[in-house]
Amino acid sequence: MQYIATFYSHFGAIHFKNEAHPSVTDIQLMPVPRDLSSSCGTGIRFQAPDDYTYSGDESGEVEQIVRHTENGYEQIYSST
Repeated sequence: MQYIATFYSHFGAIHFKNEAHPSVTDIQLMPVPRDLSSSCGTGIRFQAPDDYTYSGDESGEVEQIVRHTENGYEQIYSST
């Protein structure tokens, strides 16, 4: 399953990439689609199992994580 994570800063994107859970694979930095966020502009596209969950981290830099579906995006995590 494909996911996209958005961040509050470029540092957050790099930190997420470097500290990703082992189940997260094929990590690619990318521009954030404007329909998801306008916060920092750098996002990460990655592959993970269908039941992937994210409970947050101490950096507080992850804005949201969405799952890419046939109908668009489904939010699985939001910092707000």
